[in-house]
Amino acid sequence: MKAIRAMHYGKTDELFLQELPALVPGQNEVLMEVAGSGVNPIDGKLLSGAMKAFVPLEPPYTPGVEVAGRVIATGEAVQQFKAGDEVFGFIGITGGYATQALAMADRLAHRPVRLSALQASGVPAAALTAWQALHEHAKIKPGQTLLIHGAAGGLGSMAVQMARIAGVRVIATASAHNENYLKTLGVEQVIDYTQASFEKVSEKVDVVLDLVGDETQTRSWSLIKAGGVLVSTVTPPDQAIAEAAGVVGKHFATRSDGSQLAQIAALFANGALTIDVEVVPLSQAKVALSRVMDGHTRGKRVLDASL
Repeated sequence: MKAIRAMHYGKTDELFLQELPALVPGQNEVLMEVAGSGVNPIDGKLLSGAMKAFVPLEPPYTPGVEVAGRVIATGEAVQQFKAGDEVFGFIGITGGYATQALAMADRLAHRPVRLSALQASGVPAAALTAWQALHEHAKIKPGQTLLIHGAAGGLGSMAVQMARIAGVRVIATASAHNENYLKTLGVEQVIDYTQASFEKVSEKVDVVLDLVGDETQTRSWSLIKAGGVLVSTVTPPDQAIAEAAGVVGKHFATRSDGSQLAQIAALFANGALTIDVEVVPLSQAKVALSRVMDGHTRGKRVLDASL
């Protein structure tokens, strides 16, 4: 197999494609031939060492939290998958930037035929995060209004569509060049944050999904109706501010869940959800990661393991 190896913490330019021994699945694991791997901000955060206190990785290691591909072999205890099955999943914190990957069977789902393997490789992390943020933490309800910061990215675009399916109105902050894209996904109002202060333009909302953090989060509290919710995937909300505003602030880590991903796969299968991906060769992983870490990208970057 081949894999991108991160050689040192704090040096995002030190990613190298290397030959490695083939992998062998454990009792509850699935070994797959990787078609594609999604590129996510968490990959860069892990590589930078910013999460070392919580996830102590020892380089060299293979980055990549999500993949899609074909099953090569399964462990003895695996019943739900067999060789030849097309699968995808949020596999964990490492291992995706490669031509082979291992995953616990309960973190995988069958890939919907409507999605190519490369499209599917960009789905699991973003879709599971969006689903859990909206349904488990914000507990959105039909008729509510949701404000999303960072709506044009992979996670934001999933959240827009899931909110629309749930009967929730969506307002979003984004760059002007993403306005038409977001409106096709179901955003009712797009606020160009480079031209207007969103807290002066936006109406009061029931829920804020904060994918930006820091100052953007601080400026959002005044927009939330009493009893509303702010959910952040980046900066843990200040609970004193939340209490003073009469709202709930939540921060969470995404749970890998194959059964939940299968529910989401059904929404892709019937056309309710779509994904926009930019395909980059596996050998150009550091270029793709750099673009993702810079922000302001539309949809997802995925690595093509065949290139």
